[in-house]
Amino acid sequence: MRRNIVLVGMMGAGKTAIGAELSRRLGRPFWDTDAEIERAAAMTIPEIFARDGEEFFRARETEVLARVLAGGDSIVSTGGGSWMREANRSRIAGNGVSVWLDCDAETLWQRVRSRPTRPLLQTADPRGTLERLLAERSPVYALADIHVRALRKDAVEETATQVIAAIQDRQPIILEAK
Repeated sequence: MRRNIVLVGMMGAGKTAIGAELSRRLGRPFWDTDAEIERAAAMTIPEIFARDGEEFFRARETEVLARVLAGGDSIVSTGGGSWMREANRSRIAGNGVSVWLDCDAETLWQRVRSRPTRPLLQTADPRGTLERLLAERSPVYALADIHVRALRKDAVEETATQVIAAIQDRQPIILEAK
């Protein structure tokens, strides 16, 4: 049965914070795939990108995603690029419900602009890069089972409530106890 709740969306959308809140409320394990990759590699994501490149990182991301989804009944926060791979979307669809946390470019920029931990933004024009990524990725994020707007004014708790309500409306079996 599809039981994992998998948060997808851009860097800075709040997947980790909202995932942790969902985990607390629903009493389920929480997995942050980026944190799991860093733990397994004993390196930060920027270090992995610098040493091995994005493709190597994406392959590890797919492996970690498969492992955490296999456990079932979890809340999973994915990296911003994870959903872009068809294999990852298929695996998520077979093991859970996907929830797109959709943020506008200004909100994302306010949240990520001072963080040097975003390797894809290490460009001459990081805001322009963020906006380009958002434009490219949004149509693919829109393939998620559930769409929740994550607004800057909303507290983590409010957005978590919206996620639970959206799941209850569209896929209530996901929230039922084992």
